[in-house]
Amino acid sequence: MFVGDRMSHPVTTIHPTASLNDAWILMNREHISRLPVVDKRGRMLGIVSLKQVLRYMPSEATTLDVYEIKGAMESIKVERIMSREVITVTADTPIEEAARIMVDNEIGGIPVVEGDSLVGIITETDLFKTFLEVMGAREKGIRLSVAMNKAPGQLARLSQALFAAGANILSVGSFLGHSSTTIEVTIKIDGIGKEQLVTLVTPLVEQVLDVRET
Repeated sequence: MFVGDRMSHPVTTIHPTASLNDAWILMNREHISRLPVVDKRGRMLGIVSLKQVLRYMPSEATTLDVYEIKGAMESIKVERIMSREVITVTADTPIEEAARIMVDNEIGGIPVVEGDSLVGIITETDLFKTFLEVMGAREKGIRLSVAMNKAPGQLARLSQALFAAGANILSVGSFLGHSSTTIEVTIKIDGIGKEQLVTLVTPLVEQVLDVRET
């Protein structure tokens, strides 16, 4: 799966000459926390976040009246407060690579570009939705978590046993185990009973960690 498969588009953007007030209104109206800044040709110039907007807004302790506050916000242009060094990805970037970039850089979204043109944005919300799909969170079935040895062929042996028993694997996810020699595998399955499933997999894994109907 690639970024282009799950990115949001078209993207809500703002021009560099727009005001702080414009950015604030747009973010509230669209329920977003970041705005790519583009020129009239759609080329990426930077990005402005809600955190940056709030930093420049008058504080609640200000003695300015509502008209003076609006005037102050109108006087500050987006190009003054935006970040010009923007991390970007392309539509053919693997989605897990985009997730790694977000985590490593502590950011909640990445603009997607083609050349210097903005074509989309991938956000933490898009990644959460993808995670739900990968884990089969919306599928009814039995959720099984097991600890398995990292040795080659272990997962294949488990999946072959499930297939032979008439089970249907809906999703598979693997995670770091509690030691360097194990992994935790979570599988969503249907077509087999809970007790039969536990009996089947117990001899094939290090430990059955959890099994539940969802």
